[in-house]
Amino acid sequence: MPPRILAYSATAGYRHDSIEASIEALKAKEFALEVKFDFTEDKSKFTDENLSQYDAILFLNNSGIVLDDTGKAALQNYFNLGGNFIAIHCAADALRDSPFFGRQLGAYFDYHPDIQESVVDVLDKTHPSTVMLPDKWHLLDEMYNFESDPRAVGAKVLLTADESSYQDPQAKEKTLRHGSPHPIAWYQERGAGAESHNIAGRSWFTGLGHCIEIWSDDLFLGHVMGGIKWVLQSKTTKAFNCNGNVGNA
Repeated sequence: MPPRILAYSATAGYRHDSIEASIEALKAKEFALEVKFDFTEDKSKFTDENLSQYDAILFLNNSGIVLDDTGKAALQNYFNLGGNFIAIHCAADALRDSPFFGRQLGAYFDYHPDIQESVVDVLDKTHPSTVMLPDKWHLLDEMYNFESDPRAVGAKVLLTADESSYQDPQAKEKTLRHGSPHPIAWYQERGAGAESHNIAGRSWFTGLGHCIEIWSDDLFLGHVMGGIKWVLQSKTTKAFNCNGNVGNA
């Protein structure tokens, strides 16, 4: 049975017009990834019973409080059972009322300057989500600033924004709290959202993915696919561990 991923794109705030393009792009990669995606915006899917069949949950450009208390409890339990997590772009603006989600994510979104041509530096060329990238990646996308440094919860930063490559007028008036160099994508070998006495799965986040056009960019899609593949190889779910507590057996 292929690894199964629940891709959740519900929004309760700003809605990206790239969500539909991202869903189509991921659907087109199912065969190459050797996974099965279930796409939904139905928060009632977040129950212990339903989440138990997934090897990873993907938050895709969400915003706002997109789960009720039942859903939040089920998501917390899923992380406690070794479930894996993938988050893309505006997922960093979701569930701000749930500290466990913020830890699993790594850091919440703060603000971004205007979309413009920017340069992203690759810090780690060995990770499956970065091996295909040039050392200096030129792209058109939003360069997110974050409310905290993901390294504070143990995240390892993969990509950083070259702040000299774009204009961010607000930066002069704000105290930037995401640390230096400026993180844009990162991973956690064991997601910090799981409660301490449990076995945590992996977590991977990229702050990129705003524009419709980027979802047809081969480098960006390689970046996302590499992150998904890496997360699934955690050996904490049934995809690669028959003794896992959750996953597609």
